[in-house]
Amino acid sequence: MSRLLPPPPIVAPGMRIGLFGGSFDPLHDGHMAVAHEALKRLNLHALWWLVSPRNPLKRHDPAGSFDERLEAIGAALIHEPRFVATDLERRLASTNTAQTLRLMAPVLNRAHFAWIMGADSFSTLDRWTKWREILRRLPLVVFDRPDYTLAALGSKAARRLAPYRIPPHDAAALVTRPPPIWSFLTMRHHLASSKALRREGIANPPNAQLALGSCKYYNATF
Repeated sequence: MSRLLPPPPIVAPGMRIGLFGGSFDPLHDGHMAVAHEALKRLNLHALWWLVSPRNPLKRHDPAGSFDERLEAIGAALIHEPRFVATDLERRLASTNTAQTLRLMAPVLNRAHFAWIMGADSFSTLDRWTKWREILRRLPLVVFDRPDYTLAALGSKAARRLAPYRIPPHDAAALVTRPPPIWSFLTMRHHLASSKALRREGIANPPNAQLALGSCKYYNATF
């Protein structure tokens, strides 16, 4: 991709940063709602969107190419100064979240990071490659999603991690506490889903090109 990119976001001691991973195929209001809720409830300085080249748990390839999805998110975040869309997983040639976090260790040690995810993803966390390693590396915050509350809280991961769960009112403190630690936070439901949008033939627009330098994403260099 030949374009001038803005410099990497600042990572300084004491900063509170959320990592929000997914294929975002396509991006929808539910994703944005979780991101905004995370900023507010966890008192984050920034939230990085880690766009995945593909979801290893899904048989099909994403409907939108990686560049289309990354640029669609970049377009949506233009007026969101604390949101940054990243191509970290592609740059790191990572195939799963545990590997991504392992490769990001030098950066994770510079500030306070937390992994952000929806209840739909958490309900299948036990199927993720080396999923326990994720919990050993950084705090985890799960946000409720329509129709997944019971599946998430009754999942194998939730049962195994029960001793490390803290109540919602302590979630903001979770970001600075050592892992393993996690919390489940309820929020206003947004019914949009990527699966439903793909079924309706709605994807990230292929012409989501932005003026040079205006797309708010960055290429990882660590």
